[in-house]
Amino acid sequence: MRGLRAFGYLYHMKRLFSVLMLLLCFGCSKGQDRPTVGSGTYEVMLNGLLGRNVPEISVSDLDSLQNSVQLLDARERNEYEVSHLQGAKWVGYDDFDLGRVDGLPKDTAIVVYCSVGYRSEKVVEQLLAAGFTNVQNLYGGIFEWANEEKPVVDTQGEPTEKVHAYDRVWGVWLNKGKKVYKP
Repeated sequence: MRGLRAFGYLYHMKRLFSVLMLLLCFGCSKGQDRPTVGSGTYEVMLNGLLGRNVPEISVSDLDSLQNSVQLLDARERNEYEVSHLQGAKWVGYDDFDLGRVDGLPKDTAIVVYCSVGYRSEKVVEQLLAAGFTNVQNLYGGIFEWANEEKPVVDTQGEPTEKVHAYDRVWGVWLNKGKKVYKP
């Protein structure tokens, strides 16, 4: 199963890489330094990447509800350790296991996030298939959260400006905070 998930992820990434490069070239030719969330290119990228087949929540809506939902971080452990949303529980993606949400009632209000929303969308699909009834994907992920200047914390729960930018290709979508590429 993990091999199929990895294959699907790589296929999507290769397809998206072509769109991403086209968008970056187009944005640069229009005199923009880098694509921004409000420029429309971020929306095009997200719409090309996400299946949009699970419930989603915006950063502004989550910001008003953050204390009343269980946040799940679907990034890799090293990304989570750089920074995460306050109160988020790490569940991972590549090795995600429903055992990591044992003890959560199936009707718990849950918001899952990752860098931009792809990995978290896949985790939301698994949670819904397992019978969870109130699960949403954070549209735009932690990048959108940081770009809207919402706070993130380190492993000690202290505010930080650092955000793991996944890699330099994906890092173009993170416009606020200090980008970190290695643990």
